[in-house]
Amino acid sequence: MTRSLILLFACALVFFPLDFLWLSQTGKSFYRRELGTLLLEEPNLIVAALFYIAYVAGVVILVAAPANGDVLKAAMMGAVLGFVAYGTYDLTNLSTVRGFTATVAAVDIIWGTALTAMTAAGGVFLASRFG
Repeated sequence: MTRSLILLFACALVFFPLDFLWLSQTGKSFYRRELGTLLLEEPNLIVAALFYIAYVAGVVILVAAPANGDVLKAAMMGAVLGFVAYGTYDLTNLSTVRGFTATVAAVDIIWGTALTAMTAAGGVFLASRFG
């Protein structure tokens, strides 16, 4: 149990700052330009928090813990999870939401793949230093 909590904390420590930087700096103008009126003026922070909690927990359960301390394995498995998770979201939106663009889907899938790989690898690395 303690190992899982350390992994959860370590993965969150990587995920939250990286995604915050992406969304507040690079992503904000990109998504606004590409999606325009599809975006809310302000995000629903409660819903966002639910996603973040569930996603980081999923990274720990499906990737970081099974990687057994192997940072490279965590990165590779994280990339697969990120590609599948973000791909599912973006390709579904691309097929069902008017105004959702292929550019947004491609950029978001690449970001989700990289973010999840970095989260899993960084979390495993940090957890090995804490535990």
